[in-house]
Amino acid sequence: MKLNLSLQDDVQSPDLILKRAPLKKAIEMTLRHVDVQSDCEIGIACVDHEESHRLNLEYRGKDKSTNVLSFPSDFPEDILPLLDARPLGDLVICIPVVLQEAIDQKKAAYDHFMHMLVHGTLHLLGYDHEISEEDAEEMEALEIEILAKLGLANPYLEQD
Repeated sequence: MKLNLSLQDDVQSPDLILKRAPLKKAIEMTLRHVDVQSDCEIGIACVDHEESHRLNLEYRGKDKSTNVLSFPSDFPEDILPLLDARPLGDLVICIPVVLQEAIDQKKAAYDHFMHMLVHGTLHLLGYDHEISEEDAEEMEALEIEILAKLGLANPYLEQD
């Protein structure tokens, strides 16, 4: 399985240095963990409050910025065999929200960003924590397992 990654990091912060290789590794780890074997492509856009707010309002009807938005690809199934790589979709990650949440939750900004990356990738694959408690538990368990493989702590444990 190969991953084509498009990264648009218009919003940067000295508190969160993002490098392409670890992001790609986290996404590949997520895909392998849930047994995706085909070549894939994914886009990531790092945005500010205003862009996140606009997209969240337009696509989810929520009048605020949010940490991560997932836009799964809507290519018809009959077209996919003709493509070199399966387009998974796009993630939009709001850097200011991620940084503030990391402070509020007493987590390292990088660790929280990686959690949002794994979380968003699972959404692109069809996982959804808002459907039922059982679905939420399944998604959280996957996130914990994947993050552990990346050497990151369980994001759902309370930090001191």
